Amino acid sequence: MTILNRNDAPPFTTADGSQIRELLNPRNAPLRNQSLAEATLLPHQGTAAHFHPQAEEIYFILEGRGTMEIEGETRAIGVGDAIAIPNGQTHRICNDGDAVLRFLCCCAPAYSHDDTVLVES
Repeated sequence: MTILNRNDAPPFTTADGSQIRELLNPRNAPLRNQSLAEATLLPHQGTAAHFHPQAEEIYFILEGRGTMEIEGETRAIGVGDAIAIPNGQTHRICNDGDAVLRFLCCCAPAYSHDDTVLVES
């Protein structure tokens, strides 16, 4: 059984500019095909537009509010929203509020910097 507390997962900045804590992934758990991370965006911060050729993602909003853009469509997001991001689709998430935006990010296959392609704006 693998249980990892979020406080034992050091934060780092991903290729898209968000700060994440990788909670579970193939490097620290008996997983082969997915990863789970907690991501944080400070007020008025957003990720760079990007896509993942391999990984599909699910974001689940825990705290805060913002906007989600996928393939040019933008929608308001808030606590309790689950967002499906198919692989290959350009996306970005922005914190439009004055408080932290915190969300879970599940990637399958597991997140990797090499599977993140930044899109020039």
